[in-house]
Amino acid sequence: MKKLQNSLYVTTQESYVHKERETIVIKRAKAKLAQFPSHAIANILCFGQVSVSPFLMGYCGEKGIGLAFFTEYGKFLARIQGAQNGNVLLRRAQYRISDDGQKSILIARNIVAAKVSNSRRILQREIRNAGGTKELDDAISRLAICLQRCQRTDDVAILRGIEGEAAAIYFGVFNNLIKGKGFRFEGRIRRPPTDPVNALLSFLYTLVTHEVSSSLQGVGLDPYVGFLHTDRPGRLSLALDILEEFRAWWCDRLALNLINRRELKTSDFDYQASGAVILKEASRRSVLMAFQAKKQEIVTHPYLNEKVAVGLIPHCQALLLSRHLRGDLNQYPPFFVK
Repeated sequence: MKKLQNSLYVTTQESYVHKERETIVIKRAKAKLAQFPSHAIANILCFGQVSVSPFLMGYCGEKGIGLAFFTEYGKFLARIQGAQNGNVLLRRAQYRISDDGQKSILIARNIVAAKVSNSRRILQREIRNAGGTKELDDAISRLAICLQRCQRTDDVAILRGIEGEAAAIYFGVFNNLIKGKGFRFEGRIRRPPTDPVNALLSFLYTLVTHEVSSSLQGVGLDPYVGFLHTDRPGRLSLALDILEEFRAWWCDRLALNLINRRELKTSDFDYQASGAVILKEASRRSVLMAFQAKKQEIVTHPYLNEKVAVGLIPHCQALLLSRHLRGDLNQYPPFFVK
């Protein structure tokens, strides 16, 4: 099993990241802010006005350290990639199956089933902890119907419609899960998010997408060629496919914990004149610390039946998908929460 290493989040504006022997150094002007051994770093994520030396870029590509750039508020900009890992035969198998509707639907169907099931589990967990309501009970029943429908369809367009319907049902009652003072969720709004809950969800989805993309590249898969999301220039279609399995269980639960435990307040967000809402710098750091702590938690993988850190689960799923594409597994086993 791959070793879980740290992700380095560089959020200090006008900072400079470079390599110094076998360490990664962060400076601002002439002041050294931090220094880390490179062997302990799996990813470097730079937010806003952060510069990286060409030598460090080359080193990251050579050593397989993920290096990605985002706007100050979390929108993905670019990724630096070294030589492609893995066997070219695996990627050719991925491309062939992606172009084969009968084969790709089998993978896409399992992914959507996992997403719907995991979303339903979040609502069932709320009923266990806080008691049921008619809205939650109805949503759980409707999600169960969506789950049955997605397992029967052989058309990826219909499957996408079922996935969208399930997401609308789930987010239609999401506000019932929010206990934090002043927070309210009226529906999923992405570009740009116009309330604190959507801003937090978008930020967490971006972080997990990066984790998934790095894991796919690590086993030799192409994160841009998926089975559920359509191909589009610059879109990490396969990473977004696998993200669907983690949205509710990882991102939504973490967002709810931060809000309901009063670790975030509405004052931790910046309300812009354009209507967009974004995390302030200090609160963004708090979210990143909580995200890194979540990655260290140990859970039992439902298919492998092994205890693994949350941060390694995207790698587990990437390995399972690669085994299916090679023909070692009859089906791709998605991440179902028990």
